Amino acid sequence: MGKNKIARWAELGTFSYVIQPETAGVSGKDHRIKGNWNQEIFKNNNPVILELGCGKGEYTTGLAGLFPDSNFIGVDIKGARMWRGAKTASMNQLKNVAFLRTRIEFINSFFARDEVDEIWITFPDPHPGKKNSNKRLTCPWFLNIYGNFLKEKGIVHLKTDNTELYNYTKRLVTDNGLEIVFVTNDTHSLHTDDLKLSGNIYPRNCEPGFEELILKVITSIRTHYEAKFLEKGMPINYLAFRLEREKPVCDAWEKRE
Repeated sequence: MGKNKIARWAELGTFSYVIQPETAGVSGKDHRIKGNWNQEIFKNNNPVILELGCGKGEYTTGLAGLFPDSNFIGVDIKGARMWRGAKTASMNQLKNVAFLRTRIEFINSFFARDEVDEIWITFPDPHPGKKNSNKRLTCPWFLNIYGNFLKEKGIVHLKTDNTELYNYTKRLVTDNGLEIVFVTNDTHSLHTDDLKLSGNIYPRNCEPGFEELILKVITSIRTHYEAKFLEKGMPINYLAFRLEREKPVCDAWEKRE
């Protein structure tokens, strides 16, 4: 391990807003932070938004800067990448940012019922091929886990360059009768009028000019991978939909049984 990586790992452990539990302590168990994020970490009662598979935390910190009255938590297992987001939060004095280093499989151990308002999934591993579909962060198993702690009809946002993942998720949402808030297969060609047709993605904000702000959210905040994809001229897919606790998500073939 290089010196820089060792130094980053050491610094990551000094940030009070970074939670790094041992795997043995959360597999099938509730972590002490569950249900207590606002009380122990943020010291307020503002909405909580997750970025799953946050990588370097570009969306976690970018959204935090745009929405200071909401709290943002980046979740990933790779600490060396997470250090970048934690460092950015420190340098920019973003008090509404936290990070959780864990596997997404254990996410249910960290968040209580109705504790999360929204979820962002930005450029996750697409796990191509039908046999790998159950590993995707938008597969029924994961979506039903999110439903345990996401508020009723809370929004899940997916941004991906991968057409297979995008089409797969869109089909799941449609087949299960979930509400699509907004969908496009070319995010960076959007105009404000397109967003007006869909209604506000964040309905709690209705002030004049809000469509322009949302357009800025989904186009100006770019992850490390998104920037690379755009340089190659690859279109970016975006899908926002609502989960409903009374509608467990299942694959289409399961619904036909």
